[in-house]
Amino acid sequence: MYAARGVLSVHTERGTSIVPANRVAWTPAGFTHYHRAHSHTDMRILFLPASLARLVPGQPAVFTVSDLAREILLTLTGPRNYDRAAGDHDRAASARLRRVLVDELHEAREQPLQLPEPHDDRLQAIAQMMYEQPGDNTSLAELGQAIGASARTLSRLFHNELGMTFYEWRTQLRIYHALVLLADGHDTTHVAHACGWANPSSFISAFTNIIGTTPGRYRSGHQRPTTP
Repeated sequence: MYAARGVLSVHTERGTSIVPANRVAWTPAGFTHYHRAHSHTDMRILFLPASLARLVPGQPAVFTVSDLAREILLTLTGPRNYDRAAGDHDRAASARLRRVLVDELHEAREQPLQLPEPHDDRLQAIAQMMYEQPGDNTSLAELGQAIGASARTLSRLFHNELGMTFYEWRTQLRIYHALVLLADGHDTTHVAHACGWANPSSFISAFTNIIGTTPGRYRSGHQRPTTP
């Protein structure tokens, strides 16, 4: 699944991937999943045959997209693949392009945009609170009091089950929420406060560390034209 413009969220039993513009989400066969487009999104879906799918990671992942991979994705999902009036569809050429795309994904950098889904009941309760109020700055100890678990127990559960601290998990959740708000046209200051940061500079730093660009550059560039 490729977001040529806008933002996608892809949900599997492993967790949720937020896919900003010019990223591609890979979901292997056998993973039950559903997806959602946020704001004005140009979503492209491409299926790989088993012979090529086995060359891509065996778990859900999000990759950056090179200029070459972008043009291949747009070509393989363009009008010539479904509209006879747009011209003949060359199956052999499409097969070659798919092979090149897989090569490009091998070289692409996997992005930390997969938010793992907790399974422990206590973590699920905290996650639900954060999903509903991503800007809530309540400490882990205070959240633990609300659900009847100590901060130490919750910290251990986050580390053992999700492989990250509560604050790392919450930061990723907030960045995902920020991507949706930016796609809806909100400015950086509004998004920073809505997602729980006390000032825009702290938000910009966290956003850049995860997404690889500033919120302002992302907001101005995610709607670039998608016609090859």
